Amino acid sequence: MNRTKKLVASVSTLLTRASSTLRCNPLAATFATNPQPHFTRESLQPPPFPSAANPLAIFRFSGRAFCSESSDKSACWNCGFSSGKDAFLFCNSCRSIQPVDDSVDYFQIFGLEKKYELDAGCLEGKYKDWQKKLHPDLVHNKSQKERDYAAEQSAKVTEACRTLTKRLSRAMYIMKLNGKNINEEETVTDPTLLMEMMELREAIAEADDSKELNQIQSQVQEKLKQWSDSFADAFGSQRFDEAVECIRRMTYYEKACEEIVKKL
Repeated sequence: MNRTKKLVASVSTLLTRASSTLRCNPLAATFATNPQPHFTRESLQPPPFPSAANPLAIFRFSGRAFCSESSDKSACWNCGFSSGKDAFLFCNSCRSIQPVDDSVDYFQIFGLEKKYELDAGCLEGKYKDWQKKLHPDLVHNKSQKERDYAAEQSAKVTEACRTLTKRLSRAMYIMKLNGKNINEEETVTDPTLLMEMMELREAIAEADDSKELNQIQSQVQEKLKQWSDSFADAFGSQRFDEAVECIRRMTYYEKACEEIVKKL
């Protein structure tokens, strides 16, 4: 009887130790349930060495286990290749057209330095290059998804070019990138400017022929350029309050130009 009790106690002790081992060492559970596990070349590879760029690399696990890495939003929807924001229109690997990335600003689209003064000829040339690549005739044999992406990208490229081409819209956009939103509807209270604008509108209304309108237009465009140069100087020196005042005056002269064009 005593011998039987000892045997039962020994078996109980072994089961308890085995259970504890399985809880602490999941690999032991694999061997317990499958004495001859199947290994692959990938499973025998050592874990990646952690570095400053990827300090959590050692915590990567394969397949059905856990993964500490977040999904790469810049990865191509078609092949999964990640080429960063440099390939915001086309994948560098499979050349698939990518969806619009709102984090890419208008200057990045054309590969321009993020500054107010720019080369208009360079902007126009790069705009034409992008539009050729996104032209419907060149993507008609693509999937419907890519054709839709091409139309969206083309619209954004056109909007970017239109914004950067004009002095006023470019000034407002670059201020927005620097966290300074301009209220276009805010009224200017400077009496000198208001008087000047009233006289300008009267001159436009009383102009009888295109020659006179063209003369007024030249004067207005010169004023617009002067305030544009003043904005460039204020913005470059980070005098943002002065830059905002320049934009308000540029807004009035831009509207005057539009009135002249309508009457011509």
